[in-house]
Amino acid sequence: MKIGVIGASGYAGGELLRLLAIHPHFSVTAITAHSNAGEQITSVHPQLQSYRDKKFSAFTPSDFAQCELIFLALPHGESAKVIAQLPASAKMVDLGADYRLESPQAWAKYYGGDHAGAWTYGLADIEPFTSLIKNSTKVANPGCYATSIALGAAPASGIADLSDVVVVAASGTTGAGRNAKINLIASEVSGSLSSYKFGGVHQHTPEIEQALSKVSGAVAKISFTPILAPMPRGILATITAKLTQQITAQEAHALYAQYFAGSQFITVLPAGVMPKTGALTGSNHVQIQVAVDEHTSRIIVSVAIDNLGKGAAAQAIQNANLMCGLDEAAGLGFDGLGV
Repeated sequence: MKIGVIGASGYAGGELLRLLAIHPHFSVTAITAHSNAGEQITSVHPQLQSYRDKKFSAFTPSDFAQCELIFLALPHGESAKVIAQLPASAKMVDLGADYRLESPQAWAKYYGGDHAGAWTYGLADIEPFTSLIKNSTKVANPGCYATSIALGAAPASGIADLSDVVVVAASGTTGAGRNAKINLIASEVSGSLSSYKFGGVHQHTPEIEQALSKVSGAVAKISFTPILAPMPRGILATITAKLTQQITAQEAHALYAQYFAGSQFITVLPAGVMPKTGALTGSNHVQIQVAVDEHTSRIIVSVAIDNLGKGAAAQAIQNANLMCGLDEAAGLGFDGLGV
């Protein structure tokens, strides 16, 4: 299949190109990057030697006329500006936020501007989303935090109160994008942790609530505090919720293991083994551990992913595989890099 990537100069775009270079069924034929148009791809992504003879092009709709599948890796608010110029017959996966939210009010509150509408939400590993993705031509890839938190909380929908979920999650600096920012330079970040978007205002909040509400069939609400961690990539999320029934840690662990028993990418670790972000770097895999705090009657879930892999490019390819009737693991069947 002929593939196009729009916005390939960012971190997620570069990761997309890396993974697509080894995909057995996809062939990248159009690669655009607005601010880097005309530059060698390897001048921005020196690791991508598979593309050493290629340059980024400026966005020209005709370049995508023959594409059967298009990935959009643009800043939030930009995808909706170009959709009408792309072939209507092409399948599309948007890595930005433009089509994630069903509520215009939530969009206005957390992003501002006009609401573009909603595509199928691409939380690829759980129902009802997996089935919907398989029958869709337009999919909104989830945010990185949203992926880790929704996957960690979803199995608890029958045993915990998802109307009052508390989350603290740390992310590497690539989650903030590639634009130069003083608070993200090495001398500012190294050796330091800091919260940001404090007080429940992070933009992934409404999509997490939207996803968990669909899974549970009831209104879900979360209180989410993100933390900037002194590492390039990875997310570690800690999720807690009040139990609605008595359950032991062993029973909770068994419930989670059964919930994800059919997943090719989600591992519920053996009791006592904790998720590690470094174990997942470069992959589409997820590590989960679950416990019960008997003192407060709360379930506690630890989730680790790679924010650029499972939280962006790798899940986008998993979604594309499902949309195209392929094995969801096509081009993704490898482990994390570790240390």
